[in-house]
Amino acid sequence: MPSAAPTEERPQSTAGTTATIAVLLVAAFVVILNETVLNVALPHIMADMAVSAATVQWVTTSFMLTMAVVIPTTGFLLQRFGTRTVFALAMGSFSLGTLLAALTPSFGVLILARVVQAFGSAIMLPLLMTTILMLVPRQRRGVVMGNVSIVISVAPALGPTLSGVILAHFPWRTIFWFVLPISLLALVIGLVRLKDVSERGKLTLDLVSVALSVVGFGSLVQGLSAVGAAGSETGGHTSWLSSTAGGITVLVLGVVLVALFVWRQLVLQRRDEAFLDMRTFRHRDFTVSVAVLALGMMTLFGGVIVLPLYLQIGRGLDTLETGLILLPGGLVMGLLGPVVGRLFDAWGPRPLSVPGAALLALVMFGFSRLQADTPVWWIVTLQIAMSVGLALIFTPAFTAGLNPLPPHLYSHGSATLSTLQQVAGGAGTALLVGVLQAGTVVSRRADGSTVTDSIPGVHAAFVTATVIAVAVTVLTCFMRRGEPTELSRTGDDTAA
Repeated sequence: MPSAAPTEERPQSTAGTTATIAVLLVAAFVVILNETVLNVALPHIMADMAVSAATVQWVTTSFMLTMAVVIPTTGFLLQRFGTRTVFALAMGSFSLGTLLAALTPSFGVLILARVVQAFGSAIMLPLLMTTILMLVPRQRRGVVMGNVSIVISVAPALGPTLSGVILAHFPWRTIFWFVLPISLLALVIGLVRLKDVSERGKLTLDLVSVALSVVGFGSLVQGLSAVGAAGSETGGHTSWLSSTAGGITVLVLGVVLVALFVWRQLVLQRRDEAFLDMRTFRHRDFTVSVAVLALGMMTLFGGVIVLPLYLQIGRGLDTLETGLILLPGGLVMGLLGPVVGRLFDAWGPRPLSVPGAALLALVMFGFSRLQADTPVWWIVTLQIAMSVGLALIFTPAFTAGLNPLPPHLYSHGSATLSTLQQVAGGAGTALLVGVLQAGTVVSRRADGSTVTDSIPGVHAAFVTATVIAVAVTVLTCFMRRGEPTELSRTGDDTAA
């Protein structure tokens, strides 16, 4: 990594900046939509390709694993090759994977297609955030990051609903034919309009870091995914513990290897050769915001898994009905993003994030009181309130966390945030689904049949989510606007 002081942020014309960010927002929307659009189609894939539930889960798991492995590399890619080249690599890979999935003749080819898609998806969000940091002045970043929150929140919410509508009339491969033209259009427009804006450096690829990143982050997400999957497929405390033993082993391996990865980066950054620079954590506001985002993502991802399980298992609703119930909250969160961004630019983070976190804790407690006959209107109300709380947290946390970083750490900060989002989402899913199943009551009737009551498990899972949300509330009290420190201005990262 270059040791010279970083250059100043590169201004563009307002029209040029808007066009660049708009292209990246559309591209990011498409790739994030793709993360959830296939979930509802899994039963259709099982029937069409004659695979079991355990096998079909690899459609999702392979995507998550690839994301976890590739995201830490984006800091290196952006500084080595530049914005335009990395965008072409990301959207080209995503489009190729989408085409391959639409034409897939077998399940193995479908898994390969998902891996290629995930490679492109993993690069897009760090690329988007790094570009915003390079082009947008600090005093206007709140509103622009608010637009990013539309992508992050609305795209996953639309995924299940969109796929439910498509699957009601067309085969499951149609989902990919729907996504492909949009991704190709974004690729073409991006190649025409985008210019390099990221800091460039003559970096070398540390193969030890690559190996530790691939195996470490891959094992971490695989372990978390295995624990969550085992929890979603078993009932009762004993069966859950026995079924998660393998996942816990992989998880421990992942933790050890990620710790070694961090140690390796600390060694390499002494000579400015870090694969993922850890000096981002020397900036207090970045560290606090990372903690807020990680715990917030645990609550979000765990909640959006547990709530659908409650609706489908506890209430007997189908996937389309479930998607429609969850849709309003996602839309509200997206619509609030720009508004929260403008308020952040005017007021700073705490007047927004502290009430947002408190609201999130109240909503999680409200979810912990759900019963088998709770009115749907009340569930929708709580879900919308949860989305409002998260909108008040995420936009300020993203902006306040990245603001104090010097330009040469922008790509590393963006990659770190995106990596921890994936890990925190997996952790939240594993934790809350595990608690859900551990608290599920299985009883036997006189005729020998079994009855499963998931409501106690739902209560336990959301009580756990309430505790996490309380921790988020405490952390938001320490958030600041994220103004550049003397460390950021000089580029001297040798002092803590």
